[in-house]
Amino acid sequence: MIEVENVSRSFGRHRVVDSLSFRVNSGEVLGFLGPNGAGKTTTMRMITGYLATHGGTIRVCGHDVASDGRAARACIGYLPEGAPAWADMTVNAFLRFLGEARGLAGSTLEQRMAHVSRLVELEDVAQQRIETLSKGFRRRVGLAQALLHDPPVLVLDEPTDGLDPNQKHQVRALIRGLASDRTIIVSTHILEEVEAVCSRALIIANGRKVADATPMELLRRSDFHQAVQLRLKEPCPDPAALESLPGVTRLARDAEGRVLTLFPQPGAAIHESVANLVRERNWPVEALYVEPGRLDDVFRKLTRGDAA
Repeated sequence: MIEVENVSRSFGRHRVVDSLSFRVNSGEVLGFLGPNGAGKTTTMRMITGYLATHGGTIRVCGHDVASDGRAARACIGYLPEGAPAWADMTVNAFLRFLGEARGLAGSTLEQRMAHVSRLVELEDVAQQRIETLSKGFRRRVGLAQALLHDPPVLVLDEPTDGLDPNQKHQVRALIRGLASDRTIIVSTHILEEVEAVCSRALIIANGRKVADATPMELLRRSDFHQAVQLRLKEPCPDPAALESLPGVTRLARDAEGRVLTLFPQPGAAIHESVANLVRERNWPVEALYVEPGRLDDVFRKLTRGDAA
């Protein structure tokens, strides 16, 4: 559905995107990650046709964005960074204008407007001017216009930016529901969003791809994968006993000595031996937790250039 092949883009002498290649299939939700300035928004603008490439090819639903841009853009629903909109329009007037620009008319347009307004809960502000809306509601208006023409491809730049926790939960559920018959790219800096909605994650740094994997595969790259966190009601009386357990490579603890994290050798499972020792010593335990891994740990290693 989306094919990006050896795409590059420069601003002056600065190469923002450098020979980037990836594909996204129908039904996939691709989390597009990278530090500020990595080239995420530039890549999304090239996919949607707002910026020309300086090399390489982009195809959307089989249409070359450079040579058949109108057909490619017709397949895309795009929520840009900041969700720009005409401030003096009402929500309904804005959606109607964009629907007509997309070729919708009559009862079809009215049905689509009602449908997307219901999806993102805009009915109560339908007659309000956009300039009077909160940042969260403006974000929802941007999401509604991206969905208006029922596109097979969605490109969403920070879709939950400015939303409260309840609204974030709703939008994430909406994205998961839409993914069954669409291709979705979600650019985000919120790593928990990747685990919540994405089937795959692409990480770029300095315009280049540094990882392309499922969230679970990325978690396995974390130093915290299968680490055991032990919380005691009082300072640990014998941390050396924990550190000497088979498979443990190192031990970290807080200043009070009550919270201890034991890191395993690659592929080792140490939680049973930790639990057995705690039980034998009759230590007062508040919690014992096996870490699945931490995406922020993997992200830092990959984007700072110190990953193997």
